[in-house]
Amino acid sequence: MLSDPGHAVLEAYGAYGEKKLYGKTTVGVIRSTFVVDADGRVEKAMYGVKATGHVARLRTEVGV
Repeated sequence: MLSDPGHAVLEAYGAYGEKKLYGKTTVGVIRSTFVVDADGRVEKAMYGVKATGHVARLRTEVGV
C-alpha cells in the first residue's frame, strides 16, 4: 500500500497522465499493473487495463 498525494511514484512509473474518459481527455491515474520479481525489478508493465477479466489474463500470462 502506498500513499502518493504528489503523484511522484505514479509519474515515475508512467501511471499518471492524460487519458480518455467517456470521450473526453482528462488527467489522472492510468489504471496499471506491474509484475515485480523477487529482486524488486519490474518484469512486466501493463497500462490502460480493464478490470473485467484482467486478473485471469494476467495469471495466464505470468503462469500462476
